[in-house]
Amino acid sequence: MSVTPTKPVPATSAPAKSPPTKPSPGERPLPNGHEGKPLPDSKAELPPVIRRTEVVAFALVALLVIVVIVGLYLAKAFFLPITMAFIVGTMLSPAASFLERYGIPRAVAAVLIVSAATAGAVFMIGLIASPVMEWSNKLPELGLLLKEKMHAFDRPLALWQQLQSMLGGPDTLTTFHLPKFDWVQPTLEFLSPTFAEFLLFIATLILFIASWRELRRALIMNFGERTARLRTLRMLNEIEEHLGNYLLMVTMINIGVGVVTGLICAVTGMPNPAGLGALAAILNFIPIIGPVAMFAVLVVVGQVAFPSIGAGLLAPTLFAAMTFLEGHFLTPMIVGRRLALNALAVFIALAFWTWLWGPMGAFLSSPLLIVALIVKEHLMPSDLPQLPED
Repeated sequence: MSVTPTKPVPATSAPAKSPPTKPSPGERPLPNGHEGKPLPDSKAELPPVIRRTEVVAFALVALLVIVVIVGLYLAKAFFLPITMAFIVGTMLSPAASFLERYGIPRAVAAVLIVSAATAGAVFMIGLIASPVMEWSNKLPELGLLLKEKMHAFDRPLALWQQLQSMLGGPDTLTTFHLPKFDWVQPTLEFLSPTFAEFLLFIATLILFIASWRELRRALIMNFGERTARLRTLRMLNEIEEHLGNYLLMVTMINIGVGVVTGLICAVTGMPNPAGLGALAAILNFIPIIGPVAMFAVLVVVGQVAFPSIGAGLLAPTLFAAMTFLEGHFLTPMIVGRRLALNALAVFIALAFWTWLWGPMGAFLSSPLLIVALIVKEHLMPSDLPQLPED
């Protein structure tokens, strides 16, 4: 048997060097001479990076908001009646549905509802128009009467002058100057819409109520996905329910405010208590501004109607107490159960829409805020965990 010789195997063999690997995108490269030694993790937090795309997106959104606001301001004669009709029509659509269930066609129900609402508004304005026209003819006499009443403040002003003199201020005596009556005509022009705007509002309101069901169906079917359709349906139902309840509750509260104001004026001997009560009911539809304006009206009427300042301040004081109870207890208890509104949000919305569209914008501020909150809750639901209570 033959044995084949084998090659001698070397005692040691050098391991094959592996080619250097490139670091992955998430890893940091190692410096030369420290291969295999991990670097310590850095504890320092990097500052947030604001990307250029985020800045551009924010700038575009800001420009879009500015353009929309400018368009709403410049085209007020068109957008205000249309928006007013949409909001009021959404409020009145449950009444049209109620009449439709009793066999009345929706178009006829829309005409009946708008006619009844217009008749109620005309009745309230009629209660106010007669005393306003009577008092407007006596503006010069009333101005002289108020100027005589202002002499009661001569002594406090003299004391204020002495205090200013002791503190080194000017020695001039501050006097009351009654405002000129040049503001009456611009104020009436500012408060009263044009006849074309009124016709546009009435026509749009009737057509909106009559065709609300078809409009809502078309808006829902405009979305392709079933989830989007259900979300839109829930959103529209909630908007219609909340606006309808808001109009009903606020109308009942304001009628009560008008009745109580009329009783206060009748008990205290104020002139024309029915007209003052109707004015209080109408002005109370405008949050914050309405009660303040009514208080100022009662102060002026009281000072003109009564010989003493104290007697003239009795009715405004009772009215202020009544509106305090209504605004802090009654309205939050009734309306707050339906939809909680933040006081700061209500005030900012009131200031913005009053600046943009005047008194009608002030009336629309709370309904528009309700619509915005409902849309926000459905499109951007808050899934974050709630903070614990304090």
